[in-house]
Amino acid sequence: MANRIEKLKDLAKKNPKKIVLPEGDEPRILKAASILTSKGLAKIILVGNPAEIETLARRNSISLDKIQIIDPGTYPRREVLVDAFYKARKHKGITKDDARSAVLGNRIYFASLLVRIEAADGFVAGASHTTSNVARAALYGLGLDKEIGVMSSSFIIELDDTTYGDNGIFIFGDCGIVPDPNPERLAGIAISSSRLYEEFFKQKARVALLSYSTKGSARGDSVDKVLKALEIIRKKAPGLLVDGELQLDAAIVPEVAKIKAPGSRVAGKANVLIFPNLDAGNISYKLVQRLGRARVVGPLLQGLNRPASDLSRGCGLEEIIDTCVATVIRAQEE
Repeated sequence: MANRIEKLKDLAKKNPKKIVLPEGDEPRILKAASILTSKGLAKIILVGNPAEIETLARRNSISLDKIQIIDPGTYPRREVLVDAFYKARKHKGITKDDARSAVLGNRIYFASLLVRIEAADGFVAGASHTTSNVARAALYGLGLDKEIGVMSSSFIIELDDTTYGDNGIFIFGDCGIVPDPNPERLAGIAISSSRLYEEFFKQKARVALLSYSTKGSARGDSVDKVLKALEIIRKKAPGLLVDGELQLDAAIVPEVAKIKAPGSRVAGKANVLIFPNLDAGNISYKLVQRLGRARVVGPLLQGLNRPASDLSRGCGLEEIIDTCVATVIRAQEE
């Protein structure tokens, strides 16, 4: 297998950042935290009851050396977090008491607010919480990047077969958040995903807006949406290499691109694939992961003011470590 994801660890080690893992009652998280810390990949903060976390670690023979544990109930700056949450959500009618209950009763909210007040550089959660719970905490705690205008998610995909993309490397978006983005949101997803690609791999993103049609080969509302998104992207990010609408084969296979989209600067060599809706994106990344045996990192939440990442509840140890490493690298760019 190509090892571009593995090489991201070298970047993380150069400037390890503080990453909050709020699921301190999950053995997979504790093991990942121990490895990340011992290898110098990140500075880890766990959220939870210290006695309970330490007991779980001993039971599973996991070292917590050099790992910080924060108990929400005794954290000296907890009222700062409460105030931050209240200010962010008071327009929705919540009271100060509501804010206190939410922050001190929900470890993911608590973690996101640690990042907001710069007590940490990013957070990763989802091993025992749904994507909707993690995304809500990220949006409430970190706030939306007004330039992008939409929270979405991307996956880093690394394939054994290095024929396509950049030697088997892609970013897929959105695969976890927005069910049916309108053209403006689809444009925001594409711009966010392209920026992530360039942050991680220091190469120019080549963005394909995917469809069942290539350059007018078919018609429909979905095609129209993609074309409108392309128009918006070219106005908002004129230097971005982007094209659409493209079928997948036209986007990544040079021989097909010559036939279906001759003259395109993206067709046949795309490394960022933007799906027209969440059905297509989620199904595609899971097909590539399970049938194509791809190494997958994410969902990496994007369109926010600070770095955050989600985890699948079925994630393995390697996936947790990879996602934390990716979050560290994003925090280095802040």
